[in-house]
Amino acid sequence: MLSIREYLEAGETTISNLLFDHYQKIGLKDDEFLFLLQLFRSQNAGDLFPDLMAIAETMGKTPDTIYKLLNQLVSRGFIRIETQQNQKGQMMDTYNLLPVFQKIQLFLQTSKEKQVVANHEDEIKQLYQGFEKEFGRPLSPIELEMIGQWLNTDHYSPELIRLALREAVLNQAYSLKYIDRILLAWERKNITTKEQVAADQKKRKDSMIQNEIEQQGQTQESLPKVTLHNWLNPEDSE
Repeated sequence: MLSIREYLEAGETTISNLLFDHYQKIGLKDDEFLFLLQLFRSQNAGDLFPDLMAIAETMGKTPDTIYKLLNQLVSRGFIRIETQQNQKGQMMDTYNLLPVFQKIQLFLQTSKEKQVVANHEDEIKQLYQGFEKEFGRPLSPIELEMIGQWLNTDHYSPELIRLALREAVLNQAYSLKYIDRILLAWERKNITTKEQVAADQKKRKDSMIQNEIEQQGQTQESLPKVTLHNWLNPEDSE
């Protein structure tokens, strides 16, 4: 049975989980991955250029297989063999394992960019579907072209166009020309976000309420004073 002392003396190898999560996605095969783990283990122990014969024995592989794995990883850019000076001033070869993480970083960045593009395309698709749903019919080629112009030429965001559509629907104006006027009005006011649209709507609503209050006040002021006649006591009449 393995004792605690033997367990502790065996040491540990710390490797980012990114490597475990993405090694297949960046093109590493299982045997290449296991070989890389052996190199990480040796470097964690301070051996920057481990004996491949020892690794072959640990993995239960022939030396030729290990050399082949190394050549594959070097030729495909997962490992670099570099020469550097040690603390004693001696030149020595080392395995630079950083490229494998650079490949993971590139993969994650590319995946994120692809997801952004996919999300944008899905948003555009939903935008067109939203117009057809509100209009109750398929869009004409001219209408499709106009929406495309809003997106690609005027650079209105899908969210802003969707808000303009909702504004038009609330006013029962099922016309792209009407929506275009809304977008132009917002552009002149530098309105580009949902929050700014809501603030502008609130401002207009408050202004309408204030105008109604003022109009009611003017109406009351213009009315003639009505004399109340006290038919029981005429002297008390105003």
